[in-house]
Amino acid sequence: MITFDDFQKLDLRIGMVISAEKLEGSDKLVKLVVDLGDEKRQILAGIAEFFPDLELLVGKEIPVLTNLEPKTFHEEESQGMMLAADVDGRPILLHPTEHIPPGSKIR
Repeated sequence: MITFDDFQKLDLRIGMVISAEKLEGSDKLVKLVVDLGDEKRQILAGIAEFFPDLELLVGKEIPVLTNLEPKTFHEEESQGMMLAADVDGRPILLHPTEHIPPGSKIR
């Protein structure tokens, strides 16, 4: 269990995927560039095997944890984390049912 104060420390925002490509040297990682309204961030996600056509991700609005400490994989930095549901080990993307401007805060 976490406290409500701990939850409030999370900076969750809507991001729009503006590019998606397989990360060179990795079978699992995808490099996403996500528009967060006032900035663009690179996010690395281990979803390559589940999304063979990465172009389908472009234009999707997704929830992003923006205040996660950056982490480096294969000499590329991940500057946040996309959120997805886990269904039998398969990631299912979460996205709003109507347009939300990039950078909108999730509460």
